[in-house]
Amino acid sequence: MRVLHALAHALLVTGSMSWQILWALILGFVLTSVIQAVVRRSTVERLLGGDDPRSLAIATGFGAASSSCSYAAVALARALFRKGASFTAAMVFEISSTNLVVELGIILALLLGWQFTLAEFVGGPLMIVLLALGFRLFLRRQILEAARAQAGKGLAGSMEGHAAMDMSIQAPGGLWRRLRSKEALTSISHIFVMEWASVLRDIVIGLLVAGALAAWVPVHFWQHFFFAGHPVLSKVWGPLIGPVVSMLSFVCSIGNVPLAAVLWNGGISFGGVVSFIFADLIIVPILFIYRKYYGTRMMLFILGTFYVTMVSAGYIVDLLFGALGLVPNGRHAKVGEIAVRFDYTTVLNIVFLLVAGALVVRFVRTGGLPMLKVMGGDPSDGDGHGAGHGVSVPAG
Repeated sequence: MRVLHALAHALLVTGSMSWQILWALILGFVLTSVIQAVVRRSTVERLLGGDDPRSLAIATGFGAASSSCSYAAVALARALFRKGASFTAAMVFEISSTNLVVELGIILALLLGWQFTLAEFVGGPLMIVLLALGFRLFLRRQILEAARAQAGKGLAGSMEGHAAMDMSIQAPGGLWRRLRSKEALTSISHIFVMEWASVLRDIVIGLLVAGALAAWVPVHFWQHFFFAGHPVLSKVWGPLIGPVVSMLSFVCSIGNVPLAAVLWNGGISFGGVVSFIFADLIIVPILFIYRKYYGTRMMLFILGTFYVTMVSAGYIVDLLFGALGLVPNGRHAKVGEIAVRFDYTTVLNIVFLLVAGALVVRFVRTGGLPMLKVMGGDPSDGDGHGAGHGVSVPAG
């Protein structure tokens, strides 16, 4: 009976968090689907050939507009690198497409507070600048050329099919003209469903892990682990251990936000939360994909530089926000049992569920189902079942 009660408690906490963020997730994916629908993949590839500030700023902007799950972002970064993007620009695109996106900011604000959303959008560019400097100072040509040769082999990792799909509007004209075309709603519905399909696993796992930890792990354990009773030591330890916890949790993308809320309530520092969220791109499964894509030496280089820049960004954000008085005083992230009642959250959930339902219907009616079958496949598969770069979207 105790086991069943514990399971029920964890599932209740998970359900409560899911209910609180449902409408925000749908809204975030609708917005990013509209943006991706008008940003053509060919435009991204053409502008990312250098590692100068302009190219990296463009990579950051396109990445933020091209929201992806971490696995798809890693696959897409490799595809951009193979098509002529500089390695630095490809990595910047990868970071931006998972850490500087609309839906992540909304979920952070709902579960943790607006300060964490602001920290994410301040820390993300900081990490990108630090990473670009690190690559310029320490990335040797020998490692880069070996990585290019390995990338050229085209070995499949995860979510290759999804990363290869270009579902943007192909109609001619400017942004507003393309959005008014017959193709627009179909393109948006395809991107919306495919993005949900790519991150659903991580969101569900993240919510389940967060619910279990919130229900089963006593707060005093986290307080001891994060040295919550020692303010200075806590600020030093938090950004160092945050990425390590993220790596070992195997949870990436938006799915690590609920776990970040649990850690914040448990006593991790403000900077520790920031570095934890950034570390979705160095979890253990993705490190194995880096090794397959670029070779062992480049995988280790990515791990080292990403970790150092994540930790550094966490420290800088913590110091900056502390000096400005923006670090929240209380630890009241929404990870407890929240009763489902008829309030603004319920109304918004109903409205956005209707929007999501309409987009799913459009997706099915316009031939989207076959895309789901190949999203995890190898786009270079010669049997005709691969996803293929530049998947066309019917106008119907």
